[in-house]
Amino acid sequence: MEMERFITPKLVEEDVLGENHIRPKQMIEYVGQEKTKEKLNIFIQAAKMRDESLDHVLLYGPPGLGKTTLSCIIANEMGVDVKITSGPAIERPGDLAAILTSMKEGDVLFIDEIHRLPRHVEEVLYPAMEDFAIDIVIGKGPGARSVRLDLPKFTLVGATTRAGQLTSPLRDRFGVICKLDLYNVEELSQIIKRSAKVLNIEIDDNACEEMAMRSRGTPRIVNRLLKRVRDYAQVKGTGVVTKAIAKAALDLLEVDALGLDAVDRKIIINMIENFDGGPVGVETLAAATGEEANTIEDVYEPYLMQIGFINRTPRGRVVTNKARTHLGYQMVLNVEQMEVTFD
Repeated sequence: MEMERFITPKLVEEDVLGENHIRPKQMIEYVGQEKTKEKLNIFIQAAKMRDESLDHVLLYGPPGLGKTTLSCIIANEMGVDVKITSGPAIERPGDLAAILTSMKEGDVLFIDEIHRLPRHVEEVLYPAMEDFAIDIVIGKGPGARSVRLDLPKFTLVGATTRAGQLTSPLRDRFGVICKLDLYNVEELSQIIKRSAKVLNIEIDDNACEEMAMRSRGTPRIVNRLLKRVRDYAQVKGTGVVTKAIAKAALDLLEVDALGLDAVDRKIIINMIENFDGGPVGVETLAAATGEEANTIEDVYEPYLMQIGFINRTPRGRVVTNKARTHLGYQMVLNVEQMEVTFD
């Protein structure tokens, strides 16, 4: 199951219990995403100067990059409260109405996985975002009547990992749209140092870099790695996290130098040894590895493609020479990927 993976970027129970006290509370504490921070800082300052609520904000990008954290920071910077919910949790228009009518002027409503809002709920959200009002139908049949309720001016912050699945009417109602990108090693090292300070963990710079390189560009994963390396350092060492301790702990967790876990490696090795590196269809690959096709496409494949280990071709998935080299296999000349030109 995907949720059992140690390096999944998706939220697991451990993160819910442990993330809140290490989340940055102000924009100045938030590491990375410099362009997004610069834009948001300007828009927040402008809204405060006009004494208005901030325009609705859409944050999109891979999971684990800090969209929820950023929504809480927006609320803190605006000096208002934030209510947090998710698209699947709002099943009926009445659920949304209850949330919106309980908000105060200027408050922030954060909806995670907003692309999963039911369509009938989404339609109620349109007038709420544009006119700060919702239409409630009272009664049934011929005697039913519609009553418009005025709402306090609020800021909706929507987060999604799949911006392409948002409907155009919903996307067009966001005044600020920001894309969050994967983090580089230097930024992740800064996050580790900050989290280590909050958790009172003694750690050196080389250990920070070692963990950063194996965290798949994702702050959520790097914070999870830090906690497990801390445990290893306490039991097997003196409690101080050094590069040697970090490397030994991550090797024990089967997270390699590029952040690949055992399943990632199983997929690539299977493609090389059983299918000559591809091309191979996702259904065939799923049957060969014992994983579901949807899980391979949604969970494993994106990162393997990001780091250039797998290519998609019209005939199926193909392993690249970069992946072969990383796993100790001999490079091959892949004729299907050669570009032939004629004068």
